[in-house]
Amino acid sequence: MAPSRPRGPDIERTEEYETFLNKLEAYHEKRGTLLDREPKIGSRHLDLYRLYQRVIEEGGYDVVSDTKGNKLAWRKIAQEFFPGLPNLATLVFTVKTAYYKNLAAFEIADHWKEDPPPKEILEEVTAKGGDLRNRTFENYSRPLRHEMDANGQDGEQSEEEKTPKQEEKMEAEEPGSTGRATRSLRQAPPQRVLFQPDLTSSRQTRNSSNQMNSPGPSLNQYGMANGVQTNGVSMTLANYEPRPQLPLTLKPVTTPANNPEYFSQKRARAKDDIAGRAAQKHRGMMLPGTGFQGPNIYIRALLALQSQIPEEESYALHHLVKISHERGDKYRFDQFPGLAEALTAKVLQVTALFYDVEWEISYRASPPADEGSTLDGLEGTSDVLQKLTNKTLLDDGDEVHTDGFLDALGRINEASLVIRNMVMLEENAAHLAKIPSIRDFIVIALNMPKRPVLVELQHYALEIAEQLTKYFIVSPNDPLYSSLLALLDTTDRGAVITSLRAIGRISMNLDENYRLRDVPAPIIRRVCEWLMIEDEELRNACLDFLYQYTALLDNVENLVQNISIEGLVKQLVRLLMHSAHPEERREKSRHHSSVKEQTNPESIPKLSQDLIEQLLKFEEPERSSHWLRACFEDDPVGEMTQIALWHAYQSCFGPHAQYHSPLLIAGDFIKNVSSTFIGASAQVSNSGQKYIIKGIKPRSLPIDPKGRTYSRCQWRIGAPTQASATDGEKADSADAQCEEFARDSQMMWRHVLDDHLKIPRKEDNKYELHVQGDRKYECRWANCKHFPQGTKSPFEAGMHVKTHLSDASKQASQRNKFNRFTTSEADSSSQKRDNAVPKTWLNTQTDERSDAAGLPLTASLILRNLARLLAKIEVSLPDQQSSKTEDGEWVRYVFSPVKEQLFYVAAFNWNLRDYISSLTQAIANAGV
Repeated sequence: MAPSRPRGPDIERTEEYETFLNKLEAYHEKRGTLLDREPKIGSRHLDLYRLYQRVIEEGGYDVVSDTKGNKLAWRKIAQEFFPGLPNLATLVFTVKTAYYKNLAAFEIADHWKEDPPPKEILEEVTAKGGDLRNRTFENYSRPLRHEMDANGQDGEQSEEEKTPKQEEKMEAEEPGSTGRATRSLRQAPPQRVLFQPDLTSSRQTRNSSNQMNSPGPSLNQYGMANGVQTNGVSMTLANYEPRPQLPLTLKPVTTPANNPEYFSQKRARAKDDIAGRAAQKHRGMMLPGTGFQGPNIYIRALLALQSQIPEEESYALHHLVKISHERGDKYRFDQFPGLAEALTAKVLQVTALFYDVEWEISYRASPPADEGSTLDGLEGTSDVLQKLTNKTLLDDGDEVHTDGFLDALGRINEASLVIRNMVMLEENAAHLAKIPSIRDFIVIALNMPKRPVLVELQHYALEIAEQLTKYFIVSPNDPLYSSLLALLDTTDRGAVITSLRAIGRISMNLDENYRLRDVPAPIIRRVCEWLMIEDEELRNACLDFLYQYTALLDNVENLVQNISIEGLVKQLVRLLMHSAHPEERREKSRHHSSVKEQTNPESIPKLSQDLIEQLLKFEEPERSSHWLRACFEDDPVGEMTQIALWHAYQSCFGPHAQYHSPLLIAGDFIKNVSSTFIGASAQVSNSGQKYIIKGIKPRSLPIDPKGRTYSRCQWRIGAPTQASATDGEKADSADAQCEEFARDSQMMWRHVLDDHLKIPRKEDNKYELHVQGDRKYECRWANCKHFPQGTKSPFEAGMHVKTHLSDASKQASQRNKFNRFTTSEADSSSQKRDNAVPKTWLNTQTDERSDAAGLPLTASLILRNLARLLAKIEVSLPDQQSSKTEDGEWVRYVFSPVKEQLFYVAAFNWNLRDYISSLTQAIANAGV
C-alpha cells in the first residue's frame, strides 16, 4: 500500500481572498451579525471565498437547496471541498450551515442586488429549507427559541401545533412497534409483577396440598382477583427479609507479584539442584559464564599486549587502532599506566625481523657488561645507531616473505600506528616524549634497510618524530638529528616534508632556544632550490626550516658562502604576495590614525518634523529600526556609546509617546540595533568603563524610509547682525548652524521663509511679498554677505535664498554661478566626522585571529633575520678584492634591488604591514 500523500493547506490566502474576506466582514459588521472567517470542519478549515464562487456558479443558495430540481447538490459541493471525510450527512449539513450563516445574506445583497431577509428570520434560525430571496415575516413562521436544539434543528412540536395528519399517525401506531419513530410521547410501559415467594409451611397435609395445587382465581397485574384487590401481596412485601450472608473464608495464595523474593529463592534452589554438588565448592567465585563481565576493553587490550601471545596481541592491536582513531582526543597514556611502554617494546621488535638482535630495555642505573642488545630505558641510548650498524643483516634483499614474517611485521605496523594516532593529542605527546626508548625507536626505524615493506613503518616513525621533537633537546651529534638530516637527501617528498617539519620544531615547547647547527651545505642548497617548486606544502616546510636556520649568525655566513643570497631574497620577496586577493577595508585617515574616534552625541542628525511624522506612523520595533536607518549607517571601525544612542532615541520620540505607541525599553532597543545592522554588536570598551555599539556611525545627512536623502539647512543662527540689530541690541559674530533637515529644495525654501526670514502669509496661505515698514531681511545662509545692510523687499530676499538651493530646472547651471556655498564646504563637517576612508588591499593568508599566516608571514620573518644579521657578517662581497666589508654593505647589496617591491607590499598588504615595517626598519638601521 502506497503511503498517503501529505495534505496541503486548506485555504490559499491570495490577494483576492483577503479582499473578499474584508468586504464580507464589513458587510456583517454593518448588518450586525457575526462572521466566522474560517469555519472549521473537523480538523480542516473551509475556504468561504471558494465556496461562494462555487455556489454562485450553481445558481445561488436557493437553486442548490432545491431538493426537487437539484438533488444532492450540497453533497456534491461538500465532497469537492472535503474529499474522503467520514460521516457525509453531517459534513453536508455543516457546509450548508456555514454558507447559510456567513454568505447567504451577502449573496442576496451583493450578487442579486436585493434586500436580504432580516437576520431574525435568516441568520438567527436554522438552515432548513430554501427560497431565501422570497422569505418575509408574513410567509415564514419562525420557530420558538426553546423549541430549537443545540444544533439549530427544530425540536419537538407541542400537541397544539401538530397537524391533524400527525395526530392520526400517532394514534394509529402502537407502542413498541417497529415502524418509524414519531416525535410524540411514548405510552407508559406495562407494570411488572414482583416475584411472590411461597411463605407457607413445608409440611402440608394432603388436603392442604391439594388445596394449594388446585386451580383458583388468578391475579391480574394490579393484584386484583376477578376485579377485587387482595392483601396478600402487600403482606408479603411487608414481611419479606433477605437471607443473612455467611462470612466468606479466603485462603491467601503466594504469587510472584505479592512475594517475589520467595520465587527468586525457589529458582535459585532449582538451579543449584540442576548444577549438582560439584558446583557448590565454587560458590561466590566469578567464573566465566556466571555473569562476570571482566575488565573493560582498554584493560583487556593492555593485558593482551603485555602477554606477548601473537593471538592476544592481534586482538589488542586491532581494538587499539580503532580506539586511537575514533577516540584519539580522549584516549590518554596517563590513564593506562604501562600502555606506552608496552607499545614501545612492541615496535622495537622490528629489528629482530632484519637483524640478529632482540633489544632488551634496561631500567637499571648501571647497564650490564654486554650492551650489544641493551637499550637504556632511563637516559636513552646515545650509540644506538652504532649498535644497529654492528649487527648482521639477515635478509639479502629478497622481497618474498613468509606468512609468519608478514604477520609479525603487521602487528608492529599496527603498534606504530596506534602511537602515531595517540601522539596527535598534546598530552600524549608530552607523556611519550619522557620515555627515552621511543627516541631510540625513531632512530632505529629511520636507519633500517631500504625495503618496500618498511616504508609504512618509517613514515609512521617520521610522523611520531614530528610531534615529539618539540619536547626533545637535540645536539648536533645526536643520532636523531643526523637521521633527520639524512632524509633530506632522498627523493621521497613525504619523507622530506615531514623531516623538515620535525627539524623545524626541535625544542619548540621548551624554555631554551634551539638553533640549527652543522647543516651540510648541499642540504641548504636543496632547501633553497625547493622554494622554486610550486608546492605550497613543501614551501611551508622549507621556510620553517630556513627561519630556524637564519636565526644564527654563523648560519647566515654559511648561507652567503654557499648559495646565491640575492636570488634567495628575491624569491622570498615574491612570496610576500603569495595568493594575495583584493579586499576592501575602511581604515582611519592619516590625521586620525593615532587617535581613537569618539562619536559626539551632538553629531547624531536631528530629524525634521516632516520625517518624524513619517516615522510615527510605524509601530515598535519597526519605528526604532527606521529611525536607526535614517540616522546611522554601517561602519566596521565606527562605534557609538549606548547611552548616547538611547538618549537620542528618547529625545526624538519621547514628546510623542503620549499620543503614539510607547517607546521600547533600553534592553530591547539595544537588541534592535544589532537586528537592524548586521555588523553592529553591543560591546564593552577596552577600558571596561563604557558600553558601546560597535559597527555603526552617524550619517552626515539623514534619509527617509524610502531612502531619500535629507539636506541640512545651512542658515546660521545666533545674535543679530548689524543690519538686523535693533536699538539696544549688540551685534555678535558667534552663531550656530540650523539643525533642520528638508527632503527637497521647495521644502527647504519654505522652511527658510517661515522659520528664519519669518515672511508673513496672507489669508490664501501665500507669502506677503510687499515691503512692510522698516523691517529688513538679511541672508545668513553659510555666512552669505549678499545683503550687508539688509533688504526691505521680502520678494528679493526670498528669490535670493533660492540661489543657495539645488535647482533641477534648465537655468540651474546659470544660477549656480551665484551660489556662494560649495559642496565641499557643505560636507566639511561630515568629513571631519567620517575619518574612515575605504581602500582596496591585496591581503594574504590569515589565521583565526585575523593575523598574518602562511608563506608570506614566514618569508617576511626570514627577510627580517637576514636584514639584521647580514650587517654583522665579515664576508667579502662577490667580485670584491678587499676581504673587509663596510657596515651594512651586504644589506645594501641584497635589499637595494627589492626595496621598491617591499614598499609596494607595505602599501597594499594590510595583513603584513607590521612585519614589513619592522623589516624596513632593520634595513634602514643598516644605512640603506
